[in-house]
Order: sequence, then structure tokens, then C-alpha cells
Amino acid sequence: MTRKNGKSKIWIDLDNSPHVLFFDPIITELEKRDFNVVVTARDYGQVIELANLFSLKYKKIGRSIGKTKLVKALGLALRTMQLLPYALKERPNLALSHGSRTQIIVAKLLRIKSAMAFDYELAKGLPFFKPKIKFLPEAIPDERINLNVDKIVKYPGLKEDVYVHKFQPNPKILEQLNLDEKKIIITIRPPANKAHYYVEKSDELLVETINYLVNFENTQIIITPRTKEQSQELKSKWGKHVQLNKIIMPNIVVNGLNLIWHSDLVISGGGTMIREAAALGVPAYSIFQSEIGSVDKYLVNEGRLMLIRSREDVMQKIKIVERSKKNDFITSKSKTLMFIVENLENILN
Repeated sequence: MTRKNGKSKIWIDLDNSPHVLFFDPIITELEKRDFNVVVTARDYGQVIELANLFSLKYKKIGRSIGKTKLVKALGLALRTMQLLPYALKERPNLALSHGSRTQIIVAKLLRIKSAMAFDYELAKGLPFFKPKIKFLPEAIPDERINLNVDKIVKYPGLKEDVYVHKFQPNPKILEQLNLDEKKIIITIRPPANKAHYYVEKSDELLVETINYLVNFENTQIIITPRTKEQSQELKSKWGKHVQLNKIIMPNIVVNGLNLIWHSDLVISGGGTMIREAAALGVPAYSIFQSEIGSVDKYLVNEGRLMLIRSREDVMQKIKIVERSKKNDFITSKSKTLMFIVENLENILN
């Protein structure tokens, strides 16, 4: 189904929190070119709250129901069944996501052309359900990816470059989170303990890191849990420090880029936040203990990311110092964003 003016309909599925920031400017650019964009969102992490924060129009479909393999499989089947009626009604020309397995299944069943972006080549896909088109950073070499698709599109830079260029710092976050500007602000993103690539050593290193950092009088730590369950676990371990405002766990949804910008350093168990810090020029440390992907290796080689692999690394490599804040990343346009949108337009035309 297409619009009256002949432009195609694109269905975007927001499956995880970082996808909101990634697709927000893509949706804006596609709509500027008069494409009809429809959006679904899974109630997982902060997807819904972020979608509301960015004023996105979406249909909420499905949620996370657990992290064991069996429960995950049931959840995958359930959300697939929930998405099918929506896709049948909308009949999009292209299904687009950043790793939504359920959308790929639905697209395959309904013979909808599918495109998937990803930036961690070690993430597991589904054996019989693959996208027709893959978007990935140039930093990932061909030998590290499955080339068995109709089209591979390699874009310049990082996926974070799609949206970081337009970010404008907002100092209101200091008051919102009761941050002390005189202290070293450290933002920590825990490991994704529901991901299939998760290993327990990542959480062990998280504990070592927090226990080390709370001993410094001049530090204030913001922890941004990925799920409600993770938040409860962290509060049970460091509740005393939370009460003393030494550790802050925001009870409101904040713009992650703004939080990173007002931090002196960022420590993460992998994922988008660590690469956002690198893109903003904020000292970035990764406690991710699974196999390192090509994008993170690229950032390490450029000196924009430091890998923390042991307790000794925590004490020796993490520099607890105030940083100088510059806005030299801000530009009017992102070549990464334009490259992706132009390729989507070519695919649909």
C-alpha cells in the first residue's frame, strides 16, 4: 500500500531504548521527503518513556516477559502474534528496525521487504528469518558479518553519529538530579543482563567498579539501570549510598546525551551509552566482558574508548578527573544520517 502521492510506507519498530534516539532524526528526514512512517514500540527498558520524551507517534505493542531462554522464546512468539494484525492492517512497503527479531519474522511471513541496522556483529539472529537489507558501520569488516542477504549498506561513522550532531546541552539536568557541580560526576550504565551475550563477569566487574568509586569523597555517581529488576538489585546493594545522595538512580527519564555531557566520565557494560560518550568526546570506559565487537575495537584504536577487563584495570586505568566541556561536535547536518536516509529512499524507489 502506498500513499496517494506515490510515496511508500515505512514501518519502524522500536525494540529497545537506544532505538528511539537512532530513529528519531531518521523519521524526521523521511517525513520531510514525504514518506509515510508508522511506528510500533515494545514496552521494554525506557522505550515508551523515551518515545514520549521525543514526542514520537507510535503504537505500543508487546513487552519483555523474562530473561530465561524458554521465556524469551515465548515472548518472541507472543509479540510476533501481536504484531501480525498491525502489519496486515498497515501493509508497509518496508519494515525497518535496529535488531527487532519479531519484526523480521512478521515481515518474512507477510512477504514485506525488510531492512535491519546493527552495530554489534556478534549479536545472534534467527536462523530462518533474515532481513533483505542490512545497514552497518564501515568499521565492521566483511569477514565479520553474514553476507547472505540481498543488499549490504555500510554507512560512515557510528550509529550514534546519526543523532549526536544536533544535541544541545541543557543545564537543567543538574537541578533535576540534584547534582553537585563541584564534584566529579560519573555516569554508570550496568551490563545488559538479559542479553544473550551477557556473561556474569560483567556484573562482577560492575560491583568492583562501584565499590572502588564510592570511596572517593569528591565523586558523585549516577547509575542508569536498564530494567526495573536491575534497579531493585542495585538499590539493595548500595542503598546506603543512595540515601546519602552519593549514588543517584534517576526516578525520571532523562535525555541520555545530556546526562553524558554533564558527566566527567562514563562507565558502561557495553551498548549505546559508551559509544555516545565517545561521540561526545567524554572519557569512556567499557566493563563489557563478552567478545568485543568491531565498532568498540575501532574506538579503542582511536583512543576514544578504554577497555576495563579486571579489578586492577579499574584502579589503574580509570582517571577520576574533571573534564573540559566543548561543543565542537555540534553541526547542522550529519553525513551518517543523510547517507542512511538517501539509501532508504533509493531502496524504496
